Amino acid sequence: MTSGAKSAPASLTETSESPVAASHITVMLHEAVDALNVQSDGIYVDGTFGRGGHSRRILSKLGSQGRLIGLDRDLAAVAHGRTIADARFSMVHAHFSSMAAVLDEMGVRAVDGILLDLGISSPQIDEGVRGFSFRFDGPLDMRMDQSRGKTAAEWLATLTEKQLVEVIRDYGEERFAKQVARAIVKEREDGHAITTTGQLAKVVAGAIPKIEPGQNPATRTFQALRIFVNQELEELSLVLPDCLKLLRPQGRLAVISFHSLEDRIVKRFIQSEVDRDNLPAGLPVRASELPQPRMQAIGRASKPSAAEVAANVRSRSAVLRVAERTTVQ
Repeated sequence: MTSGAKSAPASLTETSESPVAASHITVMLHEAVDALNVQSDGIYVDGTFGRGGHSRRILSKLGSQGRLIGLDRDLAAVAHGRTIADARFSMVHAHFSSMAAVLDEMGVRAVDGILLDLGISSPQIDEGVRGFSFRFDGPLDMRMDQSRGKTAAEWLATLTEKQLVEVIRDYGEERFAKQVARAIVKEREDGHAITTTGQLAKVVAGAIPKIEPGQNPATRTFQALRIFVNQELEELSLVLPDCLKLLRPQGRLAVISFHSLEDRIVKRFIQSEVDRDNLPAGLPVRASELPQPRMQAIGRASKPSAAEVAANVRSRSAVLRVAERTTVQ
């Protein structure tokens, strides 16, 4: 990498949100981008553009020969990304699980860094019409990509009680999953289609015998449905191996997770590439013949500072993990 490229345009040297995205506070902005070890002429991918906080900071570190490709499946995020007038930046409407195919179509075979900021963004939560939050009584949609797929309401109308239990238990880690699933099915059998967030929140509240202090009883069920509708864990499991293939040696992968299910997938993936010697002990194998690490973890998992959590309570569950590609193929 060269270091003598021109600095970024002044309009993109800010390290926080643009005025347009002021309602969204980027989580672990400095930590995540710094972890990428951005080279001025490198090629980077922001697989979850959102409202562009991380992307703008990456652009501020790139020189004139650098390149950043932003992906997002949310149409509002894509529209926002396309307002960035910068020849070094490309915005693509795509699920990050299709990252390899998107880059291949663009003629990009390898990159120097990939950032994934998982979960849901503040604009998605705060727009009642999107159906992500029980704080607003809106259509029960929950699709991050509203151009395709079934809505949460459509899924609730067709899933069996057994399937509902599995979704709510496995994705929401809800201990009252059976009670919630039964209540949803009963509502359906009584001829009441659940089509709004308010309806669902009411049904869940009536099914859960105890309310944990400080938490709405519908929290885990809403999380479970959102993850299921958007196939979030499947998407993550698909993209991580592609990230490994796309990264150049010394290229960095930085992933911000917001709940244990995501973080567990990321942690296990990195560990599996760090420790590839899975052979039983005592086998007559030379050390040179053992599978060598294809990634190395950079530091330990980190969390937002107390100051960041105080300024943005939604950041409190974030976990950042970083790994670097080795030269081993």
